[in-house]
Amino acid sequence: MIAATKVAEQAAIACYDWIGKGNEKLADQAAVNAMRDELNQMNITGTVVIGEGERDEAPMLYIGEKVGKSGIEVDIALDPLEGTTICATSNPNSLAVIAFANKGGFLHAPDVYMDKIAVGGGLPIGVVDLDNSPQNNLKNLALAKKCAISDLQVIILRRDRHEEIIAKCREAGARVKLISDGDVAAVIATADSEHTGADLYLGIGGAPEGVLAAAALRTVGGQMMGRLLFEGGDANSIRQAARAQEMGITDLNKKYLTEEMAKGDVLFIASGVTDGAMLDGVKKSTNKIIVNSLIMNSAEKSVKKIISSYYL
Repeated sequence: MIAATKVAEQAAIACYDWIGKGNEKLADQAAVNAMRDELNQMNITGTVVIGEGERDEAPMLYIGEKVGKSGIEVDIALDPLEGTTICATSNPNSLAVIAFANKGGFLHAPDVYMDKIAVGGGLPIGVVDLDNSPQNNLKNLALAKKCAISDLQVIILRRDRHEEIIAKCREAGARVKLISDGDVAAVIATADSEHTGADLYLGIGGAPEGVLAAAALRTVGGQMMGRLLFEGGDANSIRQAARAQEMGITDLNKKYLTEEMAKGDVLFIASGVTDGAMLDGVKKSTNKIIVNSLIMNSAEKSVKKIISSYYL
C-alpha cells in the first residue's frame, strides 16, 4: 500500500510548480511522467485499463499501457491530474487519482463521455436511477433522507449540455452547486454529505472519471450508475462505439452499477494537488513538501487520511 500511495503523492508533487501557472498541458504532463515513473518501480504486472486515451495519444498513460517491474497482475484506473483547469487556475479540488483492482476488476471502456448519477451510502438500493427525471430522483432521495427537496444539494458540472437538468433541479426546489471540473471529487463528496453538503451528483462527464469514482464508492457503500455515450452519429462516435465493442462491450446502452464498474477488492488513492473540501493541497517549505492523501480500501472497508512529508 505504501508504494501505491507514493504513486499518487509523487504525481501531486509534480504538479506543484504548475499550480496557477495557466498551462494545463504542462501540469498534466508533469503528473503523467511522475505517475508512470512510480508505477514502473512497483513489483506488479499492471495494465492501464482506464487512462488518458488510446495509444496514439501517448505520451499520456494510455489505455492498454503496461507498467511495473513484474509481479502480481493488476488492472489500473488512473487520472494523474483530475482537474487540469483547476490546477492551472489554482482553484479547489484538483487531485492526483489512481485505483488498483485484480485483473478484470474495472470496466474496460474507451475514453468517452458517461452519463452519471451518484449518492452516498446508507440509502435504499435504486433510490436514484439514470432513467428517472431529475424531479423524481430528488423526490425519492428526499423521502429516503427524510428531508425536503429544498434541503438537498445537487452537484453538476457547469456545461452548456447541462442547462436543462440544472433548470429542472431548481424547478423541483433543490439547491444546485455548479463546478468547473473535478467530478471524481464531486462524486466522492456525496459519500460524506454531512460535511460536504453534497447529496446528489448528476450529469455527463468522462467515463474514466466515472470508473474512478465508482472505485472510491465501493468502500463506503455509495451508489452510482453510469451509461457510456456514443451519440452524434459522426465518424468519431461511430469509431468510439466500434472500439467499445472490440473491448467486449456488447450492449452500448447498458446502465452500469457501482459494482459493475469496479468489481472485487479495490484500492483507491487520491492525493490533493490544490486545497479542497476533501483534501489539502501540496505544501512546500524550505526543507520539505507535504502531501495529504485519502486511501479507500474495499477489502478492509477502511478509509484513511494520511499526511506525508518528503524532505528536500
